Amino acid sequence: MIIIRFNIKNLIFVFGFLLLLSACHSHRAKSSNTSSPHSVKHEVPSFNSDSAYANVARQVAFGPRVPGSIAHKNCGRWLIAMMKQLSDTLYLQKTTVTTFQDKNLPCVNIIASFNPKNAFRVLLLAHWDTRPWADHDTVSRDQPIDGADDGASGVAVCLELARLLHTTKVSEGVDILLTDVEDYGSDTGVNSENSWGLGTQYWAKNPHVANYSANWGILLDMVGGSGSQFRMEGVTKHYASHVANMIWDAGNDLGFSYYFPYDDPNQASIIDDHYFIDKLTNIPTADIIALRPDGSFPPYHHTHRDNMKIISKETLMAVGQTLTSMLYTYQSN
Repeated sequence: MIIIRFNIKNLIFVFGFLLLLSACHSHRAKSSNTSSPHSVKHEVPSFNSDSAYANVARQVAFGPRVPGSIAHKNCGRWLIAMMKQLSDTLYLQKTTVTTFQDKNLPCVNIIASFNPKNAFRVLLLAHWDTRPWADHDTVSRDQPIDGADDGASGVAVCLELARLLHTTKVSEGVDILLTDVEDYGSDTGVNSENSWGLGTQYWAKNPHVANYSANWGILLDMVGGSGSQFRMEGVTKHYASHVANMIWDAGNDLGFSYYFPYDDPNQASIIDDHYFIDKLTNIPTADIIALRPDGSFPPYHHTHRDNMKIISKETLMAVGQTLTSMLYTYQSN
């Protein structure tokens, strides 16, 4: 993913899009007009942060999940086995994508569907691959990173949510999309924004179900770092402000106000998987991603410091319980 402002998870953007984003107002107080849930349809289960933490550790133990590597293949097998056991229906998309270096890479998108026949659907997604270079580090910059937060944390929360959806049913349909080849992008170049999220771009153009749509979506990316805070970035506010309001209001209602502040991250806008979902499918999708008050990523981003040492059960709990509350209390009619 890339930040667009004047620095990007790497750095670029389109001036016209920034003009559109400038019209978005700042969320500095709890929203007063949202579609947040008001009456409980199901008993809300407890999100297990210990389980989520173990899911992060299990992925990291495979090694960097760089597409085409043995670690990537082994982790993919594990994720498929886990989701096959938990979901009502499992879909796999296996394809080949071409990177900005004109390199062909295997790409495996894993889609776990719950209540697949229900027309009302919620889409949750996270990327399971890792960055092939530590390009923001000062040492071993050409070596791949563990991606404990950038990749594994979002997948870990999704796995724990899948376990809850398996044991405690909800009425609405839920799809969990684990996307591949997200983090193989470039900071520079004329078309650099499209060098990111290759698996998501493929899925958006070739959905696992013909004419697939969801009522709203949530991307989880970098959701486990110690002390992390999640701010509404510009793409989210432009395409999916009502979804973001639901998330931030739910988090604040649960006492996680530290993690979900309403302040504006200095007009930061991010090219991440949600951007391609929003743009290519018209599914309003919000991004939960760690951002500092100035709109920059945490200092371990794309470095070798993105390892298990920075993963926090408290942060995983804040995100996981917030999403659990949303899934089990949302009224679709």
